[in-house]
Amino acid sequence: MALTVNMGQAQTSFRDLPEAASTDSPYTQVPPRPTTGLEYNPVVTLNGWSLPYRMNGNVKEFHLVAEPVERVMADGMIARLWGYNGQSTGPTIEAIEGERVRIYVTNRLPEHTSVHWHGLILPSGMDGVSGLSHPGIPSGKTFVYEFDLVKSGTFMYHPHADEMVQMAMGMMGLFIVHPRDPAFMPVDRDFAFLLAAYDIDPGTYIPRVAEMTNFNLWTFNSRIFPDIDPLVVNRGDRVRVRVGNLTMTNHPVHMHGYDFEVTCTDGGWVRPEARWPEVSIDIPVGAMRAYEFNADHLGDWAIHCHKSHHTMNAMGHELPTIIGADKSRVTDMVRRHQPGYMPMGTAGMADMGEMSMEIPENTIPMMTGWGPHGPIEMGGMFSVVKVREGIAPDDYSDPGWFENPPGTQAWEWTGELPEHASNYSPATILTPRGGKRLG
Repeated sequence: MALTVNMGQAQTSFRDLPEAASTDSPYTQVPPRPTTGLEYNPVVTLNGWSLPYRMNGNVKEFHLVAEPVERVMADGMIARLWGYNGQSTGPTIEAIEGERVRIYVTNRLPEHTSVHWHGLILPSGMDGVSGLSHPGIPSGKTFVYEFDLVKSGTFMYHPHADEMVQMAMGMMGLFIVHPRDPAFMPVDRDFAFLLAAYDIDPGTYIPRVAEMTNFNLWTFNSRIFPDIDPLVVNRGDRVRVRVGNLTMTNHPVHMHGYDFEVTCTDGGWVRPEARWPEVSIDIPVGAMRAYEFNADHLGDWAIHCHKSHHTMNAMGHELPTIIGADKSRVTDMVRRHQPGYMPMGTAGMADMGEMSMEIPENTIPMMTGWGPHGPIEMGGMFSVVKVREGIAPDDYSDPGWFENPPGTQAWEWTGELPEHASNYSPATILTPRGGKRLG
C-alpha cells in the first residue's frame, strides 16, 4: 500500500525508492538536455556526471548512495575512497529554481553520515549537520531530505558527520540550481568541477585522513593531470566555468589567453555593475566562484592553480635541493651497482618530465604529460581549454592539439629572422595603448 505524506503543499506518493544510478567511469559524461519541463542548459562536470532523477507528482526525486568507491585518479593510479553512487567526487545534482526536491540518502559506509547542502537556503532540520539538524544516518539506513529551491546558483554537498575523515576520503559533490528564466545569465557552455586534495603515499591506495596541511595530490574532481579532460569550446561561445573548493587551502585558479568576468559566488549571482575583470580568481576554502568569457581566441590554453606545488603529483616533500651540486663521482659509484642510474635535480627538476623512470606501483610521476612540442612537466590541478572553430553545440570530445598558424609560434634565434617574420618591421611593433615605441 502506498504511503501518502503531506509536507507543506507537496502531496506525494511514496511507492519505492528512485533508482540509485551508479558509474565506474572517471571520464566526463555530458548530460542530455531536458526534453520535458522547464528548459535549461545542463552543466558539464569535468571528469564527472549528473545524477538522474524522476518526477513524483510535483517533486523531483534523487537517490544518493554514500559508499566506499574506487576512483581512477589517472591511468596507473587508483584511490580507495568514500564517495557517492560509485564515484568520488559524487554526481552533480541539477534542478531548477522554484522546484521542490526530495533526496534519498542511503548509507553504505561503516559509520553514520549526513549530507549538508552547502549554500542552499532550506529548513534547519534539512541542513545536514549530524546531531544538530537531525540524527546521523546510521549505516544501512536511508534518510530523506526535502526542500524547495528558493534561488539559483552553484552550491555543494558534503557530510557534516565525522567531517574530517569523510571529506578527506572524498565525500563531496556539486549542486547546480538553474535559473527559472532561461533568458537569465545564458551561456553556450557551462563547465563545473570541485577542487579536492589527498595525502596518498606512493605505492598505497588510501588517503591519510588526519593530514591537515601536507597534501601530495591536488585534483580537479578527484582527477590529476595528465588525465584531467580538456574543456572543449567552440569559437564565439559564451562560456561559464564554476569552481568549488573543498580543500583546506585557497586556490588561485588562472586561465591563460583570456581575461574573464567573475559572475557568481556560492552566495549568488554578481550584479553587472559589481562584476570585476580577472585572469586569476582566488577561491577560498569552502567557497565557489564562477567566471565567464567569450571564446574569441583560438588555441590550447592552460587552466591551473597558480600555487606551483599544486600542479605536481605525489611530491616527496623531504627531497633535498641539490641544484648546482656535482654528482659525477656519486653517479660513478652508484652505476657500479645499478647500471643506467641517472642523477637528477642538479640542474632543476625538468628532467623528471622527460625521462621514463621506475616509480612505485599505483602512483604517477611528480611532473608529467606530453604536448605537441615536448614534455609539459605538470601534474595535479592542470588542464587545457581547447578553443576551436566548428565544434558542434553538444560536442565535448577532445579535438587534439592546436596547430599554431605560421608566424604565431616562438622560434629559436639563429642570427637572422625566419621567412615568416620578414614582414615585421620596427614600425609595426605593437606598443601599449598610449605608449611610444623606443628606437
